Amino acid sequence: MVTTELHDLIDQSHLRSQSYGITVTDEPDFSSPSHGVLPSALEENRFLFQHAAPVMETLYDQIVNTHSMVLLTSAKGLVLHSLGDMDFLERASQVALTPGMDWSERSKGTNAIGTALSEEEALTVHGGQHYMNANKFLTCSASPIFDPYGQVIGALDVTGDHRSYHQHTLALVRMSAQMIENHMFADIFPKAIRIHFHTRSEFLGTLVEGIAVFSPEGRFLSANRSAQFQIGLPFSALKAHTFSSLFGLPVSALVELFSGATPNPKQLCMHNGVSVWCRVKLKVSNMWAAKPHGNTSEAPGQPPSAPTASQGPEPLKQTGKKMQFSSLHYLDTGDAQVTSVIHKLRMVSGRDIPIMILGETGTGKDLLAQAIHGDSTRAAQPFVSVNCASIPDTLIESELFGYEEGAFTGARKKGSIGKILQAHGGTLFLDEIGDMPKHLQARLLRMLQERKVSPLGAGKEVEVDVAVVSATHKNLKDMIARGDFREDLYYRLNGLVVRLPALRERSDFELVVQKILMALSEGSQPVGVSVQVMDLFKRYAWPGNFRQLHNLLRTAVVMVGQGGVIDMGHLPDDFLEELDHDQLLRQPLLSMRAEVPAHRVVPAEAAPVCSLPEPVVEVAAEGQKLQDVALCAMAQMLRLHKGNVSAAAKALGVSRNTIYRKKDQLPPDLLN
Repeated sequence: MVTTELHDLIDQSHLRSQSYGITVTDEPDFSSPSHGVLPSALEENRFLFQHAAPVMETLYDQIVNTHSMVLLTSAKGLVLHSLGDMDFLERASQVALTPGMDWSERSKGTNAIGTALSEEEALTVHGGQHYMNANKFLTCSASPIFDPYGQVIGALDVTGDHRSYHQHTLALVRMSAQMIENHMFADIFPKAIRIHFHTRSEFLGTLVEGIAVFSPEGRFLSANRSAQFQIGLPFSALKAHTFSSLFGLPVSALVELFSGATPNPKQLCMHNGVSVWCRVKLKVSNMWAAKPHGNTSEAPGQPPSAPTASQGPEPLKQTGKKMQFSSLHYLDTGDAQVTSVIHKLRMVSGRDIPIMILGETGTGKDLLAQAIHGDSTRAAQPFVSVNCASIPDTLIESELFGYEEGAFTGARKKGSIGKILQAHGGTLFLDEIGDMPKHLQARLLRMLQERKVSPLGAGKEVEVDVAVVSATHKNLKDMIARGDFREDLYYRLNGLVVRLPALRERSDFELVVQKILMALSEGSQPVGVSVQVMDLFKRYAWPGNFRQLHNLLRTAVVMVGQGGVIDMGHLPDDFLEELDHDQLLRQPLLSMRAEVPAHRVVPAEAAPVCSLPEPVVEVAAEGQKLQDVALCAMAQMLRLHKGNVSAAAKALGVSRNTIYRKKDQLPPDLLN
């Protein structure tokens, strides 16, 4: 960015800051964020954080000992994570530059984070260019981070003392932001064709390669910044294109060209006459996906399958002239409840009957929604997911229905079409529908009835054709009774209601684990699970369901390596501690049978108190909390072993940390 352009942006930002009611003499806001704001923001931005965290570590290694820090923020400017030199972190805390704090322009005036997010451009705000005097000792270089849909998802920033500013810092930040963006492409698009290209073959696989993503039918889905530059078209213009119009050959020819097991880069000619070297990746990205045996090439629209124990290889279904795998069939892994759900869904497939999916958090409601779309006649059209719980009340209306330019303060230039119109012709997935604000339920109901959308600030209605799938973990009938959810909307959404069982209720647990492990192995020899660990898995309650299981297995696979076996040493400490605690609550003093006569059981009315030195096997009285029984067990074992925590933990069959976590509830003289 040239100097005059930057000065213009700074001047415009100062005017916005003034309009927000901020004065240059304002003191930094040290008020703590509301309880739960940061954890909620981290959960909402989990996809961003998991891709940004390793890049932040690399970036920090490059600026360490420069009196600087690296920050990651949400799209709203909330600081999610920071890394920095200890001497500078103390100074940064004096201006509230810490996780959980808001660094949008509306809160802090002109600063690199807030201004980069407002302008959607990378820039540096140096010293006196900051709006507030309190921040003028800083120099900040920030870049917006765009998700694969072309929307700003967050910002990456390096902030330091203005006296130690280096002119190359912004370039490092830009490159790191682009690295984060590139990492996202591998995970976000189901059934996507990913083309990696550059005019020079040696640049394939590097940060500067272009990445363009297309649907199995060749419709454009996304492109990174380098791809947009090489193709010569912005993201908005690329939406009107297909693979054929950009590269001059049909998708079927592309698949044939790259059909080898390990195809070498090949040259293609783009629409602008530029010849580029290409590699193509065809991949299904969901936790169920597994690599097929034998041939490793994957055709678009054909997720690789893993045969179930009873059903054998995945059958093909005929759709016109194309053969494709049934995603619903692939999710059917033998559990009777799931089989029943899938049977019902197949009976209404293609009838545009609204479907509501019920189930606990993490049971795979989003995967089922994608499978419903993938098996429908709308599979070639967009699948747009909206999490009603993760979008603030003040933004969800504009996110869903869109808005015209200038509809409200802070609106994007040229407006936004909104999620509903993005899903036109395809499927709209309304996740956590029970969290939709009451005032928007009426608008959604009207859209479902009339099939028309009126963006904010627009004087016209636009017809829309969408299939609607909704999901929730809440009891909507109870919400209706309390007046929190519209009854007429409920009956408009529940054409067919299906319930996904919790992981602990499923009879196909081992097969589910095998499928996830095959997907995580990415074509290499799958990782196994020891008998001991599988037994622990089966006895665990899995409060996070598939999401928790998938994350645990993903970490274990990395630790084990190709073809290894997951054992106790590959499980995280917090999981083992939770197992220990859970076992202690369910079966108090079970492991003491070798030390205490098993026949000595005390009736409830004569239950001993914890101060007795003699170990006694207790039975929880009716109404007595298992937690209290567990604490009593810990106290007795500590007395028996004269305060030796290690010996007491071993006798109880739990970890030492389990006892230390309860230390505040135990007599202090028992812990040495």
